[in-house]
Amino acid sequence: MTPHDVIRAAVRRRAAGSTGARGPASPDEGRAILEFIFLGILLLLPLTYLVLTAARLQAASFSASLAGREAGRAFVTAPSDDQGFARARAAASLAFSDFAFDDDTADVRVACDGSPCLRPDGSVTSTATIAVRLPLVPDFIAAHVPASVTISSTHVASVDRFVAR
Repeated sequence: MTPHDVIRAAVRRRAAGSTGARGPASPDEGRAILEFIFLGILLLLPLTYLVLTAARLQAASFSASLAGREAGRAFVTAPSDDQGFARARAAASLAFSDFAFDDDTADVRVACDGSPCLRPDGSVTSTATIAVRLPLVPDFIAAHVPASVTISSTHVASVDRFVAR
């Protein structure tokens, strides 16, 4: 028997065991796709949740940074302290809404290093804080475990030394 005959016989035996009219099906045939789908979903769902959570936390980080910076800038360019506080809140609210955070979960606080706030060479510190609720956490679980992450950013803005108010 030559090597070619051995290969032909192996191919014939293999073909005889396949599905169809030639013979019975193998007990493992057709299960690979089910295993692939099951394992794919099992691994893909947590990965998708992780990406969604990381994206929301990153958006909160960008929003807090932007809100703190813009609130400080808006405050130091205002003509009076009262208008400065209103401008800071408006600028922060705009920054929060750009990233789909509402005023219930986001806050900005402005503090001065002296009185009045807008004196020459004064410093104004603005702190933006966002409570980010983790996505897809039901209320009954959120009642027992922490379901939010707090992100904050602080910005210090200087009042112009040569400003006339």
